[in-house]
Amino acid sequence: MNSDIVDLRSFYSTPLGRLAEQSISMALSSVWAGLPNERLVGLGYTLPWLDRFGSDAERVFAFMPATQGAVVWPANGPSSTALVFDEELPLVDSSVDRVLLVHSLEHAESPRETLKEIWRVLSPAGRIVIVVPNRRGVWARFEHTPFGTGRPFSSGQLNELLREANFTVSAWSDALHFPPSRRKWMMKFDHLFERAGRRFWPIFSGAIVVEAQKRVYQGIPLAQRASRRVFVPVLSPSGASRGFPALRRSGAELGG
Repeated sequence: MNSDIVDLRSFYSTPLGRLAEQSISMALSSVWAGLPNERLVGLGYTLPWLDRFGSDAERVFAFMPATQGAVVWPANGPSSTALVFDEELPLVDSSVDRVLLVHSLEHAESPRETLKEIWRVLSPAGRIVIVVPNRRGVWARFEHTPFGTGRPFSSGQLNELLREANFTVSAWSDALHFPPSRRKWMMKFDHLFERAGRRFWPIFSGAIVVEAQKRVYQGIPLAQRASRRVFVPVLSPSGASRGFPALRRSGAELGG
């Protein structure tokens, strides 16, 4: 089951969602190496963290999967949002420096193909930062949060997937050590759970955070791959194109 953009925005506007955002931000800070004037792309629902980590970037784009939906971002200024297919990103080769994935890889039809496509658009020194639900964590077992949907991963599975896509893991982190409870009295102890979890049970965190670098010294076989996607103009009503000639004729007659 995919997370809808409306559900994602609603979750991160709740008290539990704000705590989750803070926990993930802390985990990202531990693996996020500063790159001056970088070109940053967020894939999935990354808006809370693009606001935080993209302030010094040369340019920032928010790519949202077609199955998820999209919203305008940022609120002020020209929109930097695009609705995309994660296996066919609208970017040329080696055009960005870092890609951040949140609520993305666990919903990908083919995670391997998605990572290969990200490899293509990353610069030779490019980096990928991924946040996914932890298979061993409690959050993956409750569907009232976005981390309970999609395909959870273990660290070993994620490492193997990145290796097959020609990435080298450079840093690991973890987030969401407190239980996904919506009870106010339980959320008051989130800082206590976070500190204890990072020290005593990081293997059971709710989310895994990993940074990997593009590996360019290994040859990659070239293969022609036909697109599996069918583009449908959902904003165009059915039969609208057939009605245009009639409208033009009517206009010509009126003008005549």
